[in-house]
Amino acid sequence: MNQFEHLAKSVVYSIQGSKVALVHKDRTLKLIGEGRSAFAFLIEGTDLVLKVFFPQYSKIAEEEAEIYQQLTGNDFFPELHESGSNYLVIDYVRGLTLYQCLVNGMPIIPDHIEEVDHALKMAREKGLNPSDIHLRNIIITPDDDVKLIDVARFRQTKQCSQWDDLKTAFYKFYTHDRFPKRLPEPAMNLIAFFYKKGLLPSIN
Repeated sequence: MNQFEHLAKSVVYSIQGSKVALVHKDRTLKLIGEGRSAFAFLIEGTDLVLKVFFPQYSKIAEEEAEIYQQLTGNDFFPELHESGSNYLVIDYVRGLTLYQCLVNGMPIIPDHIEEVDHALKMAREKGLNPSDIHLRNIIITPDDDVKLIDVARFRQTKQCSQWDDLKTAFYKFYTHDRFPKRLPEPAMNLIAFFYKKGLLPSIN
């Protein structure tokens, strides 16, 4: 058993209905993310993230590992260092998500949007179909570069309009001088809720 597999096996959680609670982990793991299918941990003393998937999502772990392998050489995405039956080890990306930028009033500029477009174009050239692109999986690094994470849905066959909708909203609303560049988190969550329910009017 190697180091990463040992760390993944140290993660213990309880499942109650649709909720998953972390019960135990190795002391060198710092919890930095909780999703529907996995926990993400920063490994102490490294710039690596261990993503541990819940049992019912082991196929997603395999799928995401394969997608990261396809994206090798694309600097807009973290590098995959190792994978196992229920875990991935990828680069830790420092910075703020676009969601955090909006909540904290950090400026988002057209160059960032163009970089995301370029990253997605490069992914399509690898035969992928980028999907589920949202504010929480696009990161602006301290060097003002763009990185994208969470690529598990980059092989789905249906077309996803999320990024096109975000890009349209950016140019139609965010770039206007009167648009608030800082939005309270409750307002952001409410907008996301209405969007997912299809209750927002079309902005195209």
